[in-house]
Amino acid sequence: MPRYFLEVSYKGTRYSGFQIQENAVTIQSEIERAMHVFWRVPFHLTGSSRTDTGVHARQNFFHFDTNIHILQKHLYNLNAILSKDIVIGNIYKVPNDAHCRFDAISRTYRYYMHCTKNPFLTEISWYYPYALEQNNLLRAAAIVLTQNNFMAFSKKNSQVNNFNCLIQNSGWELHESGIMVYSITANRFLRGMVRALVATMLQVGRGIISLSKFEILFHSEKIASANFSSPAHGLFLEKVQYPYPLIPVE
Repeated sequence: MPRYFLEVSYKGTRYSGFQIQENAVTIQSEIERAMHVFWRVPFHLTGSSRTDTGVHARQNFFHFDTNIHILQKHLYNLNAILSKDIVIGNIYKVPNDAHCRFDAISRTYRYYMHCTKNPFLTEISWYYPYALEQNNLLRAAAIVLTQNNFMAFSKKNSQVNNFNCLIQNSGWELHESGIMVYSITANRFLRGMVRALVATMLQVGRGIISLSKFEILFHSEKIASANFSSPAHGLFLEKVQYPYPLIPVE
């Protein structure tokens, strides 16, 4: 049966995360509902990267199988059914064995913060009005780039075989406007990992813990021993990268 990748972006404020769950409105449930309304048959979507309640995505993917002839013009119809905070950006025809989760070679997340109160950023950036030593933030991000054990930065009850992640990029952008953005790219991420990294690095920036104590966390065998206080609404899944080109349907 032919397989398709569905590229989506969304503002996660009103949703109980990405993956479908009982008695909750999620990104997956809303898109499956829209597809069922339009084509009058049920669809089951498989997701690439699960995002928690309140987390946003500029790019995420589902895949699905169907014998229905999917066309580019169907994007308009599906987006007309979906609410304004979910958008299907494109539909791609892929090989039948392609998998949007397991084939991904990297994912990029960005965490947004602002130090001056701004009503227009309330749901998409964390208001953080505390003085920070910016040089220590930059040094902490550089430490992340050299590590591979993220057990301390993973939530408890994570169903994974190991806590190793290959970090390809880690850095802070510090803007004169008071906007701060942490960006990280890796082959995989653990539950809560980015938010824990952000919250713990901010402790370094405020002088609550030292850089050496931060680095020690990467040698910890105690799960969830980092700080997890950063809220979901500042986090964006920015990009999912695949080893092959994605060709839109005609």
